[in-house]
Formats: sequence, structure tokens, C-alpha cells
Amino acid sequence: MDQFMQQVINGLSLGSIYALIALGYTMVYGIINLINFAHCDIYMIGAYVGYFCLTVFKLDFVTTVLVAMAACTVLGVTIEKVAYKPLRNSSRITALITAIGVSLFLEYGMMFLVGPNVRTYPEITGLLAEKFNIGSVIVSTQQVIIVGISLLLMVLLQFIVKKTRIGKGMRAVTLDADAARLMGINVDSTISFTFVLGSAFAGIAGVLVGVYYNSINPLMGYLPGLKAFIAAVFGGIGSIPGAMIGGYTIGMVEVMVSGYANSMYKDAVVFAILILILIVRPTGLLGRNVREKV
Repeated sequence: MDQFMQQVINGLSLGSIYALIALGYTMVYGIINLINFAHCDIYMIGAYVGYFCLTVFKLDFVTTVLVAMAACTVLGVTIEKVAYKPLRNSSRITALITAIGVSLFLEYGMMFLVGPNVRTYPEITGLLAEKFNIGSVIVSTQQVIIVGISLLLMVLLQFIVKKTRIGKGMRAVTLDADAARLMGINVDSTISFTFVLGSAFAGIAGVLVGVYYNSINPLMGYLPGLKAFIAAVFGGIGSIPGAMIGGYTIGMVEVMVSGYANSMYKDAVVFAILILILIVRPTGLLGRNVREKV
């Protein structure tokens, strides 16, 4: 039982990271129907920004997170303006190929700038390094912070989307961008704001991963990005609660497979889940069937 509870704690921590990345995927897809595969590399760049803030500039953890959020926000909006906006009226496959190209550009551009070697995050001291026991289960402060931040950001995002003016604009653009434009909504600004939120979340996730796992590299975003995409599909891409549910589910499954079977199989199980979802319920748990007019 103690081992099971320990795995649950680990699964919640990993799932929180997947959920933060999945939120970026699901928001962008909900607005412009684009799978932004470059999103996982924005998360990678957030991890590197956090690394240099901690090692070179000796900033504290909170300031490091804020700087990473700001850097990723600027990068995300720039990508949207330069790469995606000119293709807004193009076919989906054109935008998808562009997203893959941007992803590769960021990965190998970062590799050119900082080298391919793995970088190790500095050892975190103080409150973040503390651990405490709940019975025989060991819980670290880092795990509590990771889960707490992900839940807090989901609540904040739900509030923005449901209760604020810009959130209402986002929902209107999701339903019908042309009608929203006729009603006076600035569609371009709304789309840019969506990239602001998604990129900021990716920046937070990057720093948290660096602190939690201690190592980063230019290709670190590839596999977590795919798993976060699976999480978004599992929960229903376009649904914010669905992205959170999917992230926690995928994180939990991965940890349980590693703990009770073989860690070599964890990726295979996750991708098998994707196949089953697409076969049984293509819209995901909280997704809705939408009829397209021909």
C-alpha cells in the first residue's frame, strides 16, 4: 500500500507537468484548430532560461520562474506572428507542417547555441529541498509546489476564459472567428493572447522540470510534448479541464507501469492509450462532436 501511495504522489507530480504543457496545446487548437508542435520546444527553452537565471545570474526561484514565463511569452507570440499568422487561411496540413518545422528549428537552433550536452540544474536548497513523511510515503516540497501550481493555473485559466472580457472573446473566436470579427472582437489580439497564456505555462513547466529532474537538453521537449498532446487528446482537445484530467491520467499510467512492470514499456503503453482513444472515443473524455458544414 505504501508503495502504491508513493507511486500516486510521483504520478501526480509528473501528470502536473504534462497538464501544464497540454493546456497550451488545447488552447491553441481550440482557437485556430492548429496542433502547435513547437509548443513543446517553448517548454524546453523555458527550462534553459531558468537554468541560466539560476547559474549565471544567481536569481531566486520565483524570479527565475517569472523571467522564464516572460521569455517564453515573447517567443510564443513571435512564432505566432511570424510563422502562423501568414498561414491562417491556408490548409490545416500547411500549418501543421509549419509547426513541425518551427519545432525542429527551435531544437537545433538551441543545440547550435548551447551545444548538445546535458546541462545539470544547480542544487536547490532551502524550502524547495525539504521532504516530509506521510506515514511511510515520502513527499518533497517540490512535488507539492508542482501540483499546487498546476491546479492554481487551471483555476486561473478557467476564470479568465469564463469570467473575463478577453475570455469571452476567446470563446467567441473558437465558435466562429468571422462572426466574432463582425461583432467587434479583435481576432488577432485574441489569438495572440492565447499564445501568451500557453507559452507562459510552458515556461513554468520547463523550470519545474529542470528543478525536479535536475537535467535538461535541447531535445528534452520532444517526448514530453508528444505525451502532453496525448493527454490533451485523451481529455478532449479544446477542453481545459480535459487537458488537466488527461495530464494526470497519462502521468499516473506512466508511473504505475514503471513501478509495477517495466519502465521500458511506459512509452508503449502511453501511445497504446492514444490509439485506443482514437478508436473508441476520438473526441476524448470531455470533447464534443462538432459537425462541419460542407
